[in-house]
Amino acid sequence: QVQLVESGGGLVQAGDSLTLSCAASGRFFSAFNMAWFRQYPGKEREFVAGISGAYNTYYADSVKGRFTVSRDTAKKTMYLQMNSLLPEDTAVYYCAARRSGVVYTAPSEYDSWGQGTQVTVSS
Repeated sequence: QVQLVESGGGLVQAGDSLTLSCAASGRFFSAFNMAWFRQYPGKEREFVAGISGAYNTYYADSVKGRFTVSRDTAKKTMYLQMNSLLPEDTAVYYCAARRSGVVYTAPSEYDSWGQGTQVTVSS
């Protein structure tokens, strides 16, 4: 497992941009498959974007073209650049990691989670 800490959430207006960060501690960060999930009140966590150890990226249809996931191995940090934010992007955003396999869209496949960061987009 790896310890994860998200940051960068906040309150923005529709159309604004925001960048989330996920800082990891521990070894072998470059080998981890990483992902961003979000959770609406009373709902299950849903996949937003992911990036493999080989830097392959994956996105949910709802964020394609607006969000960009990246990682900096030297800084052990994953990022989520969110542009053209919509009110429906309002949620708690979590980062997740798993050592083996690939980038999965199911939250049950991940064994390391951050504490979450709130993103609120006003209309």
